[in-house]
Amino acid sequence: MKPDIQRELIPRDDTLDLIDKLNAMKAKFFDNAQQWQLLDESGHVPAKPSFAELFQHSAGAQDLSREVLRLTADFTASPHSTNRAGRAVLAHLATASTMSAHAAAHFAETAESALGLPRSSSPTGQHYLKNRMVIDHATARAYLRRTSESLRDAAKELGDHLDFHRFFPAPAPSHRESPVPPPPRPSGRHR
Repeated sequence: MKPDIQRELIPRDDTLDLIDKLNAMKAKFFDNAQQWQLLDESGHVPAKPSFAELFQHSAGAQDLSREVLRLTADFTASPHSTNRAGRAVLAHLATASTMSAHAAAHFAETAESALGLPRSSSPTGQHYLKNRMVIDHATARAYLRRTSESLRDAAKELGDHLDFHRFFPAPAPSHRESPVPPPPRPSGRHR
């Protein structure tokens, strides 16, 4: 039974590398959810919201989403995605991929509403568009936070998986592999 369990282990170095990537990505999503703001200091939609700035939020979210999708695709292609821990990590990565794609779309809708704001002549139309912008932007930011949480959960799964490594020593090199000889020790005499 022990060899079967060892086959289930994701190599320690791969696990640590993936945890580092997930933590870095998690921080990017969380930081952007905090930084990308629509409302001014008084808590209102600016009289003339910047389409360029709001569309940049969408472009930035799209770039972040592409990173999550690439990481998910790479992990899916690895043999580790089929074991117990890998399936759990993959589920979190799939959720992160979905959430990040939704964020980009909602940021784009916010920017689109900003373009329509000057063309709306009625106060009711302007009120509707401003409310829609607030809802879309807040929803996009919530998706960024949920993506960050899913990435955090994937990293936590891998951290828990690392605990199993303590119970199984690294496999000994096979007889076919020649172990690397230790470096020569310095002699005690100096000339």
